[in-house]
Amino acid sequence: MADEHKLETLPLPDPPQKSPEKKLHLNLIHNYPQKNAEILSSQYGFNIFLAGLLLMFAWAIHAVGITDRDLLSYLITLMLIQLVWMLWYIFGSYTQRRSIIEKDTDAGARWLRCGITLFAVITLILDSFKIGYYIGYSECLSITEGIFPVTHTIHTLLQVYFLWFHSKDVIQSFKTLERFGLIHAVFTNLLLWANGVLSESKHQLNEHKERLITLGFSNITMDDHTPECNCTSNVCSIFSQGIYYLYPFTIEYHILASTMLYVLWKNIGRTVKHHQQQKIHFKFHGITAGTIMGLIVLTTTIAVLVVYLIQIGRSKSKSESALTMFYVFAITVLTLMCTAGIIGLFIYRLENKSLDDSESPAKKLDSDLLVGSACGSWLISWGSILAIICAETHPDYAWYNLPYSILVIIEKYIQNLFIIECIHRKEEEPMDGRTIERIFSMSNRSTLSLTPSYEVFNESVTICNKEFPYMSNSELSLGDASAEDKKNQENNNSIRLAPSIIAMQATRSAKLNKKRRILKNIAAFLFLCNISLWIPPAFGCRPQYDNGLEEIVFGFEPWITVVNLAMPFSIFYRMHSASSLFEVYCKT
Repeated sequence: MADEHKLETLPLPDPPQKSPEKKLHLNLIHNYPQKNAEILSSQYGFNIFLAGLLLMFAWAIHAVGITDRDLLSYLITLMLIQLVWMLWYIFGSYTQRRSIIEKDTDAGARWLRCGITLFAVITLILDSFKIGYYIGYSECLSITEGIFPVTHTIHTLLQVYFLWFHSKDVIQSFKTLERFGLIHAVFTNLLLWANGVLSESKHQLNEHKERLITLGFSNITMDDHTPECNCTSNVCSIFSQGIYYLYPFTIEYHILASTMLYVLWKNIGRTVKHHQQQKIHFKFHGITAGTIMGLIVLTTTIAVLVVYLIQIGRSKSKSESALTMFYVFAITVLTLMCTAGIIGLFIYRLENKSLDDSESPAKKLDSDLLVGSACGSWLISWGSILAIICAETHPDYAWYNLPYSILVIIEKYIQNLFIIECIHRKEEEPMDGRTIERIFSMSNRSTLSLTPSYEVFNESVTICNKEFPYMSNSELSLGDASAEDKKNQENNNSIRLAPSIIAMQATRSAKLNKKRRILKNIAAFLFLCNISLWIPPAFGCRPQYDNGLEEIVFGFEPWITVVNLAMPFSIFYRMHSASSLFEVYCKT
């Protein structure tokens, strides 16, 4: 018996478990093909991008044997490859090769697609100007300069269609091929963006050199790319001048397209957590103050831009007055933006809500782009601050440049915090306002039939116990009463409790609505201010070129190189901030 007892009490052996090394080995085998395809495709993209940048650099410095024909041929080839891939993907989707396609609700927002469509339309106008320019100078221009805008037009049309209908896709089939196709599209758009930035920067630099020559500076070499033959049309000058006014829009188009395609690339093979997407509605009600102040800033910016472009480079005194006017205006706007951002952050801190920790490529990319593109302005601002400190002589406008440069750094810091705080906040669960509305209606219609009223009131009891735990169920229970007592008690309780529920809820909603109204006005004001601050550098108002102080300290060529590299990121930051603030406004 003792032996039997021992046998009965013997512990059962534990089931065999996999060792950590074996688990890791299995995970590596499972994830290896996907990670391998991601690494290989990213390296492919970087190589085609670096090759294109090297071609652009060689063309810009007039390297021996490198012409614009070589650069345009390379870009045309990349666009044709992307066109073939997009057509393959679109036709494959229609033939049910991807019968079930997951969707990422955070990617490809409607307002973002509308924005990229607007920029694409202006890009098509730019391509038509380039085609007209080529026709006028066809006798002495390379054929690639005519093929490039035609190819770019087709590429733009198909890409906008692709982004409208497929930017939310989470691809689960042909993942390796799709990774290479998407990363090719991402870096093709980045190269087209860089090409637009290079062309626009060379034009701005030539205008700056012309102003320096007007002011009496010598030994300045102009970089002239005008054709050597006469134009066969009377509108060539219009085309050549209009092209450079449209470049800022096509630059924004390509950078937005590359970001949307990058999110699509990151979503390949991703497991999406399904959740109800919060519908974003745009309502103009309640933002009068922010809109009026923003529109005042916008109209003033346009006036300052016009005066600046007229005065700068005419004479030394006019140039100094134009620079002083710009700095005073910019200091005022940046101070208002800092104040608005601090108020918005203070309101967010009072709510004390947790941030959304979901791994969304779209949200993460928005935050990274805000901080990354802000580095361009920070680099220029620190260069200006260092130049003011180190310069031996200081013109009067230099002392306005110092607070302006400091405020540029502070304003971007505060604005980034404000935008990221809102984008990454957890969405509020929709409140059950229907029940409260039905309780209120029932209290005013106490003579109605018993059954629906009783059902509605029981629903309200459940909410009351959650919202008001100090109320006991015995006060609200109607189960043991007779039909007549039940009816009377229901009417009395509904009349007694409904106003208290509605009063407390109304107080809470009033506070919430007041905060939301303030945040909406702040978002609307900052949105219009960022549009205003995007306009001057995009259309030729660049005091970093014209004040001359930084050029004396750092040297002409080094400082111009810094500005040409950093300014495109600064311009992109303003447009990206404006789009993010529009999302903040709609979500608030």
